[in-house]
Amino acid sequence: MENIGEAKNEIAIVDKETVENLIYIVRGQKVMLDIDLAKIYGYSTKAFNQQVKNNIEKFEEDFMFLLTDEEVKELSRSKILTLNNESGRGHNIKYNPHAFTESGLYMLMTVLRGELATAQSKALIRIFKGMKDYISENRALIGTDDIARLAIQTSENTAAIAKITDEMLRKSDLPKIFKNFASSNTGKEFLIMNGQLAEADAAYQGIYAKAKNSIFIIDDYIGIKSIMHLRNVNPGVVVIVFSDNKQSHLKRADLNDFRNEFPGILIDFKKTNNTMHDRYIILDYGKRSEKIYHCGASSKDAGKKTTTIMEVQDRAVYKQLVNILIKNPVLVLT
Repeated sequence: MENIGEAKNEIAIVDKETVENLIYIVRGQKVMLDIDLAKIYGYSTKAFNQQVKNNIEKFEEDFMFLLTDEEVKELSRSKILTLNNESGRGHNIKYNPHAFTESGLYMLMTVLRGELATAQSKALIRIFKGMKDYISENRALIGTDDIARLAIQTSENTAAIAKITDEMLRKSDLPKIFKNFASSNTGKEFLIMNGQLAEADAAYQGIYAKAKNSIFIIDDYIGIKSIMHLRNVNPGVVVIVFSDNKQSHLKRADLNDFRNEFPGILIDFKKTNNTMHDRYIILDYGKRSEKIYHCGASSKDAGKKTTTIMEVQDRAVYKQLVNILIKNPVLVLT
């Protein structure tokens, strides 16, 4: 029986020409197919898809989707698909392939483990970096932000991804380069962080990862996504959510599930007493490393609509506000 947890020895040579030939336009997006990615990473298609299935919660429809029969026929007419030459997947295709968008490709790099997967991921990143035609289409997307916003989306393979050096790729290039790989007019997934385009969920997680002592979240419309952004906070960091939980998006059952999955993360809740309109994130309150961010929308809606997060430069004006919130009563979820 095949070991679906490990890659095979036969892998595809990762070079610019090969990768460009494996990019398809489907539903207005640039995608790569599971059968081609499997070869790049040295897996059989079955084993590759099993690895994805084992982490299926990380691959929502905007990360990965199943091609329809019509889409397969259309691609077959436009290009000589490698799946037509794959054993068991000839012209009588038993299973339609999965297509991975730019977000799905990055997430894939974090779930495939081992030295081979890391090496191939780095090779792919080098190629994307060198594909000037893709980058030049959206030059404004290239900036100088921190790769941590992306790497902490998942704990798997984080260490390997973090070893990518600046000489190979500027850390901030990842979200911008991959953005060129997908449709740029969907209005989803991204927000503006200090004037730079950033993947929405990763932006919040990147902010929280900077905290050394405490995280204060001020947001009256919290949800399960709001606390899931906290899953990679540093050990020992105290988290307090100030919220009236309007519309009751966050349920006690959601919080219990989170605490069961991440028992090391302790979150307390306090009311805002209907005194807040805007949303804020405050890191390390009262410490030298203190940072305050003004958020244009609730984190539970991260990426749904265009919004902005800006770091506040004059923090002193917020001291009295925070001191009042700290004395507020406990918020009890229902």
